[in-house]
Amino acid sequence: MKLRISAIIALALASSGSLGAAEKLTTSTINVYSATPLPSLGLPLNIIPANIQIATPKAINAQSGVSLADYMSTNMQSVSVTEMGGNPWQPEVTFRGYSASPLLGMPQGMSTFVDGVRVNEPFGDVTLWDKIPNFAIGGMQLVPGSNPMYGLNTLGGAIAIQTKSGRQAQGVGIEAEYGSWNRQRALVEYGGVSKDGSMDFYIGHQTTKEDGWRQFSPSHLNQTFAKTGWQSEKTKLDLSYIGTDNKLIGNGFTPEHMLSGDRDQIHTRPDWTNNYYHHLALNGSHWINNDVMLSGNTYWRKSNRHTKNGDLYEYEIDGTERHDNYNDIICDELSTAECELKGSVLNTSHTKQDNYGVSAQMTFNQDFMGMKNQFIAGTGFDYSLIRFKQNERVNLSNQSEGDLTGLPGNRSYDEEEGGATAVVFDPSREAILTGLGALPQTQTVGLTGKQWTASLFATDTLSLNDKWHLNAGARYNHTKVDNNDILRGPHSAANERSLTATDDYKRLNPTIGITHTPTDKLSIFATYSESSRAPTSIEVGCSNPAVGCLLPSAMADDPPLKQVVAKTYDFGTRGSLTEEIKWNASIYHAMNHQDLQFIRAGNSTSRGYYSNVGRTQRQGLDLGLSGQHDRFRWNASYSYIRATFDSDFSLVNSANSSAPDDDPNKNIYNVTKGNRMPSIPEHQFKARAQYDVTPQWSVGTNLVYFSDQYVMGNENNKHEANTATCLPLRNNDRACGSGKISDYTVVNLDTQYNFGGGWKAFAKAINIFDNDYYVAGRLAETMFDASGGYGAEIKSRGVIPGAPRAAWIGVRYEFGGALETK
Repeated sequence: MKLRISAIIALALASSGSLGAAEKLTTSTINVYSATPLPSLGLPLNIIPANIQIATPKAINAQSGVSLADYMSTNMQSVSVTEMGGNPWQPEVTFRGYSASPLLGMPQGMSTFVDGVRVNEPFGDVTLWDKIPNFAIGGMQLVPGSNPMYGLNTLGGAIAIQTKSGRQAQGVGIEAEYGSWNRQRALVEYGGVSKDGSMDFYIGHQTTKEDGWRQFSPSHLNQTFAKTGWQSEKTKLDLSYIGTDNKLIGNGFTPEHMLSGDRDQIHTRPDWTNNYYHHLALNGSHWINNDVMLSGNTYWRKSNRHTKNGDLYEYEIDGTERHDNYNDIICDELSTAECELKGSVLNTSHTKQDNYGVSAQMTFNQDFMGMKNQFIAGTGFDYSLIRFKQNERVNLSNQSEGDLTGLPGNRSYDEEEGGATAVVFDPSREAILTGLGALPQTQTVGLTGKQWTASLFATDTLSLNDKWHLNAGARYNHTKVDNNDILRGPHSAANERSLTATDDYKRLNPTIGITHTPTDKLSIFATYSESSRAPTSIEVGCSNPAVGCLLPSAMADDPPLKQVVAKTYDFGTRGSLTEEIKWNASIYHAMNHQDLQFIRAGNSTSRGYYSNVGRTQRQGLDLGLSGQHDRFRWNASYSYIRATFDSDFSLVNSANSSAPDDDPNKNIYNVTKGNRMPSIPEHQFKARAQYDVTPQWSVGTNLVYFSDQYVMGNENNKHEANTATCLPLRNNDRACGSGKISDYTVVNLDTQYNFGGGWKAFAKAINIFDNDYYVAGRLAETMFDASGGYGAEIKSRGVIPGAPRAAWIGVRYEFGGALETK
């Protein structure tokens, strides 16, 4: 009987995934934590040397938002979310200054897991949030620090998500939602358990479409999740599937001078992404005896991504640099030393990724020398096959000097002599690809990349006595990146253009921590940890300063890059003031060594390369307070994050006013130690209050505040705005727009009502005071004036405006069982 009870408890934990809540081996209930992404017996949270933040599906679904990222932004300490891609399903989540972003080119620093499977895309380590159906989430934990047990890319933390099962969500649920921006969402889900209790199943499908609040920004998502499980007294197996076919349009940064009176304006279009995805995972656990548990998983993921991006095109060389085949031919025919071509471009890319992996571990929950002890040892192997292709179609409007007669496009134009400019954008600023200046479509990249990582890990938690608990562990990672240039033609003919290369990365990352629990209402901890991130295929293939890349497009040859290593110190305490009020506080210091940044190349406004830039530093403070009294629940938190560069290096941006005036062709400015990193607000305050008006009706509100932040392109923090002129005067010019975006506050509301008989209604509203604010910015250039007319080059601050006031209402009907997940 003891074995059976232990097995049931352990299997309940395993069914929730890598982390979660399970019943203690007594009559009380506590939160437990698994020291690795795989399921194990778990450890009480109060002896873990880290401030783990937990989210329940009930809380996630009750509040406004379309993905888990929205909930994290409004509730979790040190988390901010920016829609760098201009789409609510393509957010960049930043935690303690580390990013989990869907955009190539952003420095990644968070690992994301679904049921113990790491879902960061191999091509760039990006996290695609639209591939994680929010309706399927059965629980989530945010693990801080450079915890090596979570493998590669866990520089600043790990996001561990568990999915629903038929045991948690029994019955049929039908849900519909409608509201602002013509958002229409429909969900059907069904879960159950067999009569003998050995089998369970769950399946759900959600379709969402909306026009978007910005112009030309519709999205259409189809998300499916299914899981079936089997368990006996000692063994549990779960087979799960995620499938998505999502078409997203995310119009990102828009020059600020184009938003006057019309905050829904966009810059150029189209900016279209199709994410087609299949994810199949088998998770299992088996009790060998009362104290030893074997657990593991194996998975297969197929990810296809197709993008179309219409942008401004600018090509400028000084007679020595060469970037593009057709433009090289054109510029070689000109008699002048300099060549400048402008117009529109449509970049299309196709990314295909097949990922396979297997992980296994043994958990030994046995005393050591009379002291309670848990030891875990395991191994893992992940393999990825990546196929990437990029095409480019350019339509030239003019060139600064020379005559293109007889060359592709047959276009002759001299701006100073008043020549007529070819039309390259229509009135909606969609790129036109036909006309006198249209060049043939060319393939700019062809790459096959293979990546594999093998790892060994072990961790041990020893309770020295009832009040002192020691944790230590290490993980060894061996990663190999093998790129093969498959582009045929002039681009790959020269050796300096070849992407073919093999790079090898190895590292042993340690962690050690100690926790003191003087009473059952107080816990004090300290920890030190290291983790690493190996450069991915795209970073290895885009690392040549002489030949810049247009992300997510053209890549060049690959000088070797070093892997990024993060080292983190974390100190904290948590406890209870009363039975109803809990608190936590922590301070941390994290240093990245050989950090990777995407740096602009030459005088290009869009091309760049990856490079190790030395050290970057994040340090800060988290404070949290929560409580419940009768029918009123609340929580509040404050976070301070100081993210700075810790090494000197140089960047290029012609729109940064501090770039030296004596060399206008380079526009180099220097970043020095102590400069704040962009896109990271230094101060955050968040509050949540929820009141049950009646047992059937609840009302909640969230308030979030973020302080000002530096914009991208102002990494040296020295850019000065000058609104007197925005013209490109070459010498002594000053770009338009401030080097910061202002602080902002947003208030959201939500409510739910249970009519009975299986019927429920809910409503959600965001930004109820309709504040105007920006969530991100960058210093850049444009060819569009305030009216949208194409012409002279203007230096401007590009911004992403925050969403205006909006609201949605929905209804849900349930039958056949209690489907709501607690």
